[in-house]
Amino acid sequence: MKRRIAREIIVQSLYQMEMNEVESGEAVEMLLEEAAEENETERVISDELQLKDYVLDHVNGIWEAKPAIDDMLEHYLKGWQMSRLSRVDRQILRLAAYEMIYRNDVPAKVAVNEAIELAKHFGTEDSGKFVNGVLGKMIQDLEELKTNRSKK
Repeated sequence: MKRRIAREIIVQSLYQMEMNEVESGEAVEMLLEEAAEENETERVISDELQLKDYVLDHVNGIWEAKPAIDDMLEHYLKGWQMSRLSRVDRQILRLAAYEMIYRNDVPAKVAVNEAIELAKHFGTEDSGKFVNGVLGKMIQDLEELKTNRSKK
């Protein structure tokens, strides 16, 4: 399973959940079906069950931790509010913060790099720089953020 594809589907699923108020399973299922049918990018999804489990695990984890993640991100959004960000940038930042703080299977630098690439792909011309700036500040406090999270 390629995590890049999984991250794309995670961001799209979170977007669908926020935009259309659908449940995680419905959003993920719809996006996997769409990917299999259209396959415009000619991606080979050979391990769909593993991909689905991975994506659902992340989407549910992010959604459950969303209030805490948003509070953390607000601290690093100097002059911005989560509600004022584009929906795409918001989902990308949530995914990266989740991977950096709540997961141990992704190095923080990889999470940041992947988030920048997703922002360039899905966001505006300035999204990559914006995401890099926010996560760059956050990564400096990463150990403290992880410690504070485990105390809660």
